[in-house]
Parts: sequence; C-alpha cells; structure tokens
Amino acid sequence: MKTQIEQSLFTFSVSALSLLLLVPISSKSFAQQGDADDDDQVIEQIIVTGSRTGRALNKIPGAVSVISQEEIQDNISLSADLTSLLARTVPGYGQSKQQMERRGETLRGRTALRLFDGVPQGSPLRDGSRDSIFTDMGIIERVEVINGPSATEGIGAAGGIINYITKSPKEMGTEFEVSTQLRSQFEEDSSSWRVSMNAMHKNESFDFLVGASFAETGIAYDGDGRTIGIGASGSDRDSQSDNLFVKVGTDFGAGDSQRIEFSHSRFLLECQCRYSMFDENPSVWNWHEINRIPITSIKMPPPGAMASFQDFVQTTVSYTNDDLAGGTLFIQYYDADQAMRFESERTFSKQEPEFMPFVLDANGFPTDYTPLVEQSEIDSVKKGLRTSWSTDALAGNDNLGLQVGVDLVEDIAQQRLAHQNRTWVPPMQYTSFAPFVQVSLDAGAWTFTAGLRNEDGELDVDDYVSSWANDRRPVGGGRITYSDLLPNVGAIWRVSDSWSVYASYSKGFTLPNAGIPLRNMRCSNDTSERGNPNDPVNFPFGGVQPDGCPNDPAVTVNDIIDLEAILVDNTEIGFSWVGTDGKISASFYESNSDFGASLVVDPDVGDFVLSRKPTEIRGLELTGSYNITDNFNLTALYSHISGKTSSSDPNVLDREMGILDVSPDKIVLKADWMFSDKGNVVLGSSTILDRHINENQAGEEDIDGSTLLDLTVNYRLKQGTLTLGIDNLLDKTYPLVTSQIVFWKNYMHGRGREVSLGYTASF
Repeated sequence: MKTQIEQSLFTFSVSALSLLLLVPISSKSFAQQGDADDDDQVIEQIIVTGSRTGRALNKIPGAVSVISQEEIQDNISLSADLTSLLARTVPGYGQSKQQMERRGETLRGRTALRLFDGVPQGSPLRDGSRDSIFTDMGIIERVEVINGPSATEGIGAAGGIINYITKSPKEMGTEFEVSTQLRSQFEEDSSSWRVSMNAMHKNESFDFLVGASFAETGIAYDGDGRTIGIGASGSDRDSQSDNLFVKVGTDFGAGDSQRIEFSHSRFLLECQCRYSMFDENPSVWNWHEINRIPITSIKMPPPGAMASFQDFVQTTVSYTNDDLAGGTLFIQYYDADQAMRFESERTFSKQEPEFMPFVLDANGFPTDYTPLVEQSEIDSVKKGLRTSWSTDALAGNDNLGLQVGVDLVEDIAQQRLAHQNRTWVPPMQYTSFAPFVQVSLDAGAWTFTAGLRNEDGELDVDDYVSSWANDRRPVGGGRITYSDLLPNVGAIWRVSDSWSVYASYSKGFTLPNAGIPLRNMRCSNDTSERGNPNDPVNFPFGGVQPDGCPNDPAVTVNDIIDLEAILVDNTEIGFSWVGTDGKISASFYESNSDFGASLVVDPDVGDFVLSRKPTEIRGLELTGSYNITDNFNLTALYSHISGKTSSSDPNVLDREMGILDVSPDKIVLKADWMFSDKGNVVLGSSTILDRHINENQAGEEDIDGSTLLDLTVNYRLKQGTLTLGIDNLLDKTYPLVTSQIVFWKNYMHGRGREVSLGYTASF
C-alpha cells in the first residue's frame, strides 16, 4: 500500500510528464542560458563515442544521452555512488544497487560496454559486475551514452556504450582545481570525506592534466536508522579509495594537425573492514527474502584476513592526425589490468575438503564443523589497439562521409579462490580482429548511415577441473572461434527547424559471462544425491559427492553450448522536437536475441547460473525540458521496458524477464531554479513503479516501487562554489528493486537521508 506522500509524488510526476508532452519545446536548456548561440550549440554538440573522431548529435540515428559537467557535479554533491548518475539521467538505465557491483543495472535490458576514454572497464569473459567504479568523477568532463549496439565498438556492447571522457586543458596557462566534501547520515561511523585536486597546464608546446583524489566512506543506514548490509559482491561503503590520473599531450606538424597523447590511471578502493554482514539465520540462504528482513552490518571485522578491493590500472597512448589524405587518422593502444576481490563468506560453492579442519564420522558427515571462510578474486588483463580513419568529405564531396578501421584485442581473465589459492574459473584468453566500415550521406534534410563490422575472435581455455562443490569434473580444454558480420543502417529526416525523426537497425555481438558455465560444470548423474541447502545439519555435505564423474563421458570446452556468442538485433524509431523554450524526444526500440543470456538463481543453492534462451525486449523512452521562466527550468524522463523469454519451449516466449535483466518503469523529474546570479537550487524526484510478473509460476516477481527526492543548492562565493546536497530528502525506508528476488543474502534496504557539504575552488 502506497503512503499518501508517495501517492501524491507519483501523481505530481505523471502530471509533470504529461505537461511536457503538451508544451512547446526548444533545444535551450536552463544550464545553457546566457549564451547567444544556445540552440546551435545543442544541435551541433559533438560527441566522440561510436565515431571516435566526433559527430554532430543531429546526425546520429539513435537515442543519445550526453551527461554534462554540471550534472556530474550535482551528482557528486548528492552521492558517492557513481551509478546513481546514470540512473538519474539515462532513461533506460536501471536503479542503482548502491553497492560495488551493478548486477541488474542494465541499459535497455542488456549489458552495456563501459569505457574510460575508450578503454573497456570490464571483461565479458568473467563479468563480476564491478566495472562501474574505476575512477574519481572529479576528472570526468562528460559521459556519453549510446543506446543500442554500435558498428565501431564491438564485444560487450549489446545494450549500448557508456563512455567516461576525462577533462583536458582548454585555456592557455596553468589552472588548479581543489574540491572537498563532507558527507554524513548523522549515525555512528556514517561520516565520509573526499578531497580531489586537478592541475592543468596548456602552452604552445604541450598540455597536461594531473588529478588525484582521496576518500573515505562510512557505513550506510536506511531510513529507520539500521545499518545496511555489505553486499556479498562488495560495497563502496566502509571503504577508502585513492585515485591518480595523468594525461600529457603535444600538438605538432603543420597547423598543429597532429597530436600524441599519453595517459595513465590508477584507482584503488579497499574496504576499511570495520563492518561485516550480519545474518540472523545463516543456515537458510533465502531466509531474509522469505521473511522480508533486511540484512544489516555489524561492527566487527569480516571473517578472514584479506580485505576486499577494486584495483584498476590502465595506460593509453594515442596518435591523431587531422590532415591525412583528406581525413583524420586515430590510433590508440591501451594496456589495462583490472583486479577485484570479493567479500569473505562461508558458502557451499567455495568449499574444499582438504582445506577444512574437521573429522568425518562413520556416516561421512563432519563433526564440529565450521564452513571455510573464502573470498574469490577476478583478474583481467587486456591489451588492445583501436584504429580508424574518417572523413566528412570523401573525394571532395562534402555530403559523403566514410570511416574505416580495425580493432585488435587480447583479454585474459580468470577467477581464483584466494584463501585456498586454487583456480575456480580457469584462465580464459580471448583474441579478436575486428575490421569495420561506416558511411554517411547528407542529402538535403536527410542523413543516411550504414556500416559493417566483422567480429573475428577466438576463445582459448586449457584443461581444468571444476571445484569440489561441482564434483571435481575434469573438462578438456579447447578453442572456440567466433565470426559474425554486424551490420547497421539508419536514417534521419530533419522535417523542419524544430522537428526531426529517425529510424535505425543494428546488430550487436558479445560473449556470455563465460566463467559462470565453466565453473558450474558438474556431473550429470548426481542431481538426486545432492544435499538439501535448507537442511542446516547435512548441507553442504549431505549426499554423495562424485569425484571426477566416472560414469559420465568426457567433456571439453567445445561441448559447452552456453559459450556460444550472444547476437542481438536492435531496431529503433524516434523523434525530437526543438522549440522556443524547451525540447522533447521520444524513442521506441525492440531488441531481440535468438540465443540470449540471462543470469538466473539456482533454487537449490542460491547461486547464479546462466540461462541461454531466446529473449525479446521492447521499450519506450521519453525525455524533455521546459523553461517555465528565464530562471526556472523543468526536465523529465520516462522509461518503460518489458522483456520475454521462454520457460521451456524455445519457440514460445511465455515468461516475463525479471529484475536482473529488465528494470521496472521509472519517472525522473528535476526542477532547477536560479534564485540569483550567484546560486541555484535543484529539486529532483525519482520514481520506480511497482511491477508484478509471472504470477503463480516460475520467475514470479513482486517489485515494490518507491519515490525518492533529492535537493542540491549551489552558491558561488568570491572564490569558489559552496554546495549543499541532500540525498533521499524525506529519509524514506524502501527495499532496492534488485533485492526483491530470492538470492544469496540479497534482501537489503536502500540508503536513508544523507547530507553533504562541499566546496570547490579554481585558481
């Protein structure tokens, strides 16, 4: 039952969104007022994601979100949670989990490729869902989000691309920026602080940016004053982080048409380990969800001696030539090492008898047994070369554009059990050679685009043996080859100075979360002999555990059908309208895969397994803004996504896709009032609607929605800007949407009210 306040806020949200559908629209947003050429600046805004060398927004046949520096700063003022920025600004992005991992935070129902200056921040080989926290946002200039697959970006971009682009010096001379922030929920150990410093310099010979940040984040509390649990996959709460970023570049050649740029980034986040997850009934893995009791944290170090961490290091070298054969050449080499250690836990899937201090009785059960504490680690090392040559005037024709290029990638990933020092997921090596071509034609009010990418890759896995919990099954190594052509076509019609419409089709390619089916290889003849996970006496040792699968035929990596590629067909139509005092855009999309991939929960042990079945996803997105007065602006977005898959017969899509893939409907509103020439107030509202699917059948979900308010106040002083931010303004207690499914230690509340005070000065 919704409270009266929530019902009122929901009514207000719907009414405001309806208003935006009726008012005149313009390209001039509130943040851009005061510029003489605002409308032209918005229409001609240049982005680099998906084209690498820059392309005007009104020539891209698809929904694009560009998150500005002002929006980034507002989000920093509200929350240390980086993904909340995407949830507030991108229609098809799911609710933030407020934890380290982002499982369930999909883009239009599929996994997005996250880039940091063009470098992938995760590995599809073993997706630990921790690729959203890799830097301090103080060095980010903007975030570009391309919805749907792209011809110029390959593996991992089935849902779209999210590219974080770093700042660069713009003015001659030296500039320093210092930012400090204090944050608290006014509860024990809830205080957080952050300090960041950027030094930028530009002269006629070279330019550089050096950024550093240091932060400590306290434990989180819900609206009722209870601590929030540290997630099994890790949390950015009760943590400390350091970030160092260096970028140096020089322009040379005739007219400074060439540039070489070097960058290096090191981001390390570690738990302070003052708190650990508190489970009132650890013997039953789904006890919290069944009883709707939120998991909390207790003030004691977690079991085990190893701190969980996030350690991302990357180095890039790029070369650009803006005057090569009438076009622009871009070459980027990158080397990235991404390591993460998860929280300590005692789970069946990580047990190994030879490491356990117990004695078996006559019936084969342990006496005086305490499950082994274990932590897993994922390591991914990747090297890549991204190249392209592009021109907007092929053969002297100003209306004809061409881009050609090739990408080379080597990605090696594995997962280990840190305490036992043994392999859980064997090393996987993926190498790819992917040439692509993209053409564009401007014909009066029309722009046509078409492209083709050939993803030609190989996945190599050596012989390995699965864990004891999965029967120590021997699996022969093998090599799987992937070769797929990925076409795209699109068209934009600029109907008038105010109207434009577009339609597009694109095909995407990615690998499944390959480590999941590899580590879950088990014997085929022991299903009935496994222990009951809800039996605290016999689990996890009840029943007979085969060793080596003596009655099963030999199996190799090439026999695992779940390792086949995921191919996605994406179609989209949309329009945008630019008027005098606002703007609006809408898009409808359909994303289908004949052999999709979804993570589902194994009902026996509460762990994830990979489900490879057909998927069909459809969605509608609306965004708009309206300048009510010269000093007051209202923006809104709405997203609706639905998905279907099969329960048994792959030819019949009879089951709604759940929260791990498809997010509930959401409405986001923002009112921005400039109360003087020195300051403004921003009031935001985020509403997640209720959703009930698959009633009385497998995959049933009952998602309770929520409405949250946030407030930001900025005031410019003589030197610098003072900012007040209040997240969850009404201190609402609510369950996170991804917590509302039965899963291992999963049921958690969202964060209650948090107040932050920040100061930023540039000189």
